Amino acid sequence: MEETVANISNISQVIIDTINNLLNTLFSSVDNSVYETLDDLAFVNITIFDTSFFKNIFGDGSSNGLIIIANSLLLAVCLYYSFKLLYSYFTGAQIERPYQFVFKLLIFGIVINSSQLICEGLIYINSVISAAIRDVGKEILGEEICFSTLIQNLNSVITVDSTNFNVFSFDGLLKSLISISFINLLFSYSLRYIMIQVLILLTPFAFLTLINNSTSCFFKSWIKIFLSLLFIQPFISIVLLIVFALDFESSDIASKILCIGSIYALIRANSYVQHFIGGISTDISQNFTSILRKGGSA
Repeated sequence: MEETVANISNISQVIIDTINNLLNTLFSSVDNSVYETLDDLAFVNITIFDTSFFKNIFGDGSSNGLIIIANSLLLAVCLYYSFKLLYSYFTGAQIERPYQFVFKLLIFGIVINSSQLICEGLIYINSVISAAIRDVGKEILGEEICFSTLIQNLNSVITVDSTNFNVFSFDGLLKSLISISFINLLFSYSLRYIMIQVLILLTPFAFLTLINNSTSCFFKSWIKIFLSLLFIQPFISIVLLIVFALDFESSDIASKILCIGSIYALIRANSYVQHFIGGISTDISQNFTSILRKGGSA
């Protein structure tokens, strides 16, 4: 009987050690690779346009790329208005006056052909604001305000021996939650990065919809989503500034709980901005929960 109990105890210990080794390897890998990538994904600047894809898709001018498609649609709108104007002479229907339409056509034609420059300006202004917030924090607190520095501070608070990692301890549990949360952040900011690129590609067509009042709602939705995704960046900078201003002490349990709260605030940044100005959700966990709920109700 004692031998059986000992065997069960040994098997349990082997399972626990295996779990700890696997999680320790995973979290070490996360520490070494995720955080610098997070800085690149969270703090978007005009280098997002420096890819060969954007250079090819926008082209060198109005004679190729997306702009020529937008200009073709602009010409189609002009032809549609011409037929509509001609038809109004026979039916007496009230339509927009020709000089008003020509003025709008000229203005938005210039805007459409300058759409990439407009997007670059918005992204540049947004990146300057977020960088200024982090620079102020660096001057006050004396350390770089970024995710790479944040994980170093968190590791100093949550002391976990890498050679004797135990996920079933309090510090081990907190370390697990932080690493999983940062993986969540990586996916969320990756989705945001991709959505910014998608909205940049839609820019010429969003401006095109302003020519017609019945289609201008598309532009309103586009600008709201685009600005909300950009505004997340200064919001993240402010949250990081507050997190770095906290006085963490490794021996204080409350400080360790604040670590988890600060990471949760970063995860929920998109939801908070969405409540402020609208837009779309890039919270991966929230989207997964919605999918599971829909699947369960089906």
